[in-house]
Amino acid sequence: MALPELDTPQATAPAPAPVRAVRRTRATALPEVRWAALAALAFLAAFPLDLAGAPAWAWGPLYAVCYAAGGWEPALAGLRALRERSLDVDLLMVVAALGAAAIGQFLDGGLLIVIFAVSGALEALATRRTADSVRGLLDLAPATAVRLTGAGAGAGAGAGAGAEAREETVEATALGPGDIVLVRPGERLPADGTVLSGTSDVDRASITGEPLPAPAAPGDEVFAGSLNGTGALRVRVDKDPGDFVVARIVALVEEAGATKAPTQLFVEKIEQRYSVGVVVATLALFGLPVAFGADLTEALLRAMTFMIVASPCAVVLATMPPLLSAIATAGRHGVLVKSAVVMERLGAVDRVALDKTGTLTEGTPRVTVVRGDVTALALAAAAELPSEHPLARAVVAEARARGLRLSEATDFAAEPGRGVRAVVDGHEVRVHRASGTHGDTAVEVVVDGAPAAVLEFSDRLREGAPGAVAALGRLAGTAPTLLTGDNEGAAARVAAETGIDDVRAGLLPHEKAEAVREWERAGAKVLLVGDGVNDAPALAAAHTGVAMGRAGSDLALETADVVVVHDELAAIPAVVALSRRARRLVVQNLVIAGVCIGALVVWDLAGHLPLPLGVAGHEGSTVLVGLNGLRLLREAAWRRAENATA
Repeated sequence: MALPELDTPQATAPAPAPVRAVRRTRATALPEVRWAALAALAFLAAFPLDLAGAPAWAWGPLYAVCYAAGGWEPALAGLRALRERSLDVDLLMVVAALGAAAIGQFLDGGLLIVIFAVSGALEALATRRTADSVRGLLDLAPATAVRLTGAGAGAGAGAGAGAEAREETVEATALGPGDIVLVRPGERLPADGTVLSGTSDVDRASITGEPLPAPAAPGDEVFAGSLNGTGALRVRVDKDPGDFVVARIVALVEEAGATKAPTQLFVEKIEQRYSVGVVVATLALFGLPVAFGADLTEALLRAMTFMIVASPCAVVLATMPPLLSAIATAGRHGVLVKSAVVMERLGAVDRVALDKTGTLTEGTPRVTVVRGDVTALALAAAAELPSEHPLARAVVAEARARGLRLSEATDFAAEPGRGVRAVVDGHEVRVHRASGTHGDTAVEVVVDGAPAAVLEFSDRLREGAPGAVAALGRLAGTAPTLLTGDNEGAAARVAAETGIDDVRAGLLPHEKAEAVREWERAGAKVLLVGDGVNDAPALAAAHTGVAMGRAGSDLALETADVVVVHDELAAIPAVVALSRRARRLVVQNLVIAGVCIGALVVWDLAGHLPLPLGVAGHEGSTVLVGLNGLRLLREAAWRRAENATA
């Protein structure tokens, strides 16, 4: 494979062009969050006073604040839906809450209001944070570019060549195919294109996921947002700005997010039918008896009792406590699951795909083999000591780990595209790319013109990677796949060490996403594990995306549904197993809630259900399913999940 050249010392290289910080929206900046917080605080203040038998003037105003703060937005949304001749569950819950308050059941109504206000706030926050992260990705590419014009724009090999070329600073969005841009050392590339002249090393980890800077020479392809090394490059723009890889990543993330809308539409249809059915039944229970001469108060009481017992409190709590308990338990063990919906989806995955660099591996090169005299390693480390290149740091680290003494180097020089040279203890030492190696990166150490050693590098596997891959395969029922932008040799080595047979190497971000989409179109529910910006489209396209937290890019962390905070691969199969147990508890709770609500509704319709008994039955089923779901908060729940993957 081609070896990235070694860098010049950091002191002689210009500082990288600054990347604008991702603009994150604070939670408190969203009105939905502020109203939900106010409703929840008012409810929590009123609840103990109500239970303690305090006078109504003590807790009544607090309940009023809860109802007003948490209910006005759902009420407005429901009224807007009515104007469009539809009925949603938000309005039904507000009506049920007001109905409960009308017959003195303020606590029931307040609980409904708080549940819906908090869920709406979480949805608004998630939507805004996703938008923030996409804007942050666009900031990877510089806003301006140095465009060259004139007869000598594409000529020359260095920064000083092409005297006839004129420089002009333009907006990067104004570039088009055929334009020539100058990229100085330390700057980010403003466009996708082909190198015309100059040699350098380009860090394109944010685009392809490759762990090491790649050599850039005439004829090589480069991408917008990549960081140029120590050489000046003249690059011909090959695409319109809208077709740059970075721009396509943004579009793919937005497109993949939009494909989840059909599920939301299905849920809305169910809510519509349920809401209409409950409203019709409530009105019938009130209107028909009154029309036939029944007592108005008795008919209203019966109808409100029906509204209360038919309200989906128990159904909501049947689903949420197991999933939220599983989220809390996973969080205590370094796995951030972003929502209850994600926790439920995790347990449904039946295919697994993993990135290589920074996911299965640590993402930093290490010397794995020294072929030749160990003295050559000491000389190479001394020569590399002034350099900040990742391979140089690895050579120095290996020499120090072996206890070798490093002499002072003189006459240090970097050769962009080749390596470094220096004089150490009177010997001329050159460290440059080695040819003829397969799979791993390698450099050759030449001392006084004679080959002295070959140093091979590899990206070390994360601890527990083979076991985690095997456990994920057992849980999914299919063998995992390796999707990587790295070369085939390096990918094959990692695949062999982790027991993966299906390897797809050299993939750009849109190719990773397309592979995931192919599986999804075939009916698979894909779990994708990655860490970089280049993984974001695939993370968004997958049924469930998991990002490695420590070195993960902002966009990957925001796009992913799950973040493994401490980069422990073994936690991924454990959280999948925990999700499956939570799903089983959800089914149990739904059966309990459905039976209780159904029995109370039938009792109210077929006989005479006393209001206190109806409230007791409704709240009792709610408490029962809530306690059943809280079982997953115990430490034993995580240990059981880990044992299930062993």
